[in-house]
Order: sequence, then structure tokens, then C-alpha cells
Amino acid sequence: MASWDQCTIVVPAYNEAERIDRLLKDLGDFKGYLVFVCDGNDATAEKIRRFADRHPGLSLRCMEFGHRLGKGGGVLEGMKAADTPFVGFMDADGSTPLQEMMKLFARLDGADGAIGSRWLEGSEIVIAQGWWRRLQSRMFNTLVRVLFGLRFRDTQCGAKAFRKGALDEVLPSMVSRGFEFDVELLWRLQNAGCRIEEVPIRWINRGESRVGGADGLGMFIALVRLRYGRSSVSG
Repeated sequence: MASWDQCTIVVPAYNEAERIDRLLKDLGDFKGYLVFVCDGNDATAEKIRRFADRHPGLSLRCMEFGHRLGKGGGVLEGMKAADTPFVGFMDADGSTPLQEMMKLFARLDGADGAIGSRWLEGSEIVIAQGWWRRLQSRMFNTLVRVLFGLRFRDTQCGAKAFRKGALDEVLPSMVSRGFEFDVELLWRLQNAGCRIEEVPIRWINRGESRVGGADGLGMFIALVRLRYGRSSVSG
């Protein structure tokens, strides 16, 4: 079983100053490695740096970019910076409790990847999204199944963990930089013959999603382009 000191968690943190405190408080005496990727224009990076100064025992790195990377672009930069055998990522808003990430890393004894799912039996949704968001999620999942043949019930849950060796095989081919990043990553891993497990997860809705209507349309267009060979980098 992977120990925390073999694991890196990447946290894309675009303008998360109002929500990042919850996750930072959850870190406690975390023994793994943390990479926060900040590409916004608010006080997120400053808050993370102050927290790191107050907790010198944490292995925490804050990467800052002066331009928007996109959700996927932020995860990608963090993954490239990681040098542990196991690498995962989670949302900055604390919707996934930190202990749930260890459940995912533990599955890597027999798999190349483990992804959290809010739609499997055994998942615990402490606070659910509204009905419209849940309907959008099911519609999106149907689209992903049709276009990419992915069997997963929940590709967009922001809690995932992988073997670094598997990531190294597919990251050079990645073109997505937006919210569709997760789908492309799972698709490329599946095509590379990697074994990915979907794991019930404890999840707490922490307010409105960052994915707006324009983002949803952009994801749809980007996925169609990706699937039919007309890929372009999306923001």
C-alpha cells in the first residue's frame, strides 16, 4: 500500500481565496507532498504561502503563473512537477475530504489509477448539488460514454490518483487544458491499456460549481474535436 510520503497531491487553485481555507485547515500534519497551482489574480497564492510559513513541517509547493492555465492546464503543470511514484489531484474547495484521497492511493496496489465517484453505490454525498447540476452531470456522462466508450459513472469528480509511470505514458499526448481534461486523461490511459478503478467517495458540495454555461458548451465542442481528431487547446 502506498504511504503518504510516496504520494503527491496536485491542487489547481484558480481564484480560490474565498474557499481555500477549508482545505488548508484539513491538511494538519499531512506527510505527503502538495503542489498548489495558482494562475489567478486574487490572494490565493498569498494565503497558501502564509499557511506554508506557519507549517514548516509540510512539504508544500506553491506554483504561480501570470496567465490562465485552465483547470486541466493547472493539473498538468502540477503533475509535471511531481516526482513521487503516485500522483493525484483534488479540488481546492475541500469538497473531497483529504482522507478520501488516501483511499484512492491505496487502490493503486492493483491498478494504474483510481477515481472518486459520486454515483456508485456506497458513495456518501453529505451535501448534494442541486437537481439541475445533477441532471447536467448525467447528460454529460452519457455524452462521454457515447463519444469515448468510457464506462465510468463519474469522470468529473475532482478526486483522482494514478501511478506516475502510467501518467508519464500519456501526458505528452494531452491537448486539453479546460474542464474536459479529466475525460481525455482517462481516455488516453484506457487506450494505453491501463487499469482504472472507480471508487465510491465521500463528497460535500461546497457551493456553486466553477463550470458555467459557456464552460459546458466549450467542453462539448472540445470533446467532439478531441474524439474526431480536430483537437485544440481549450482554456
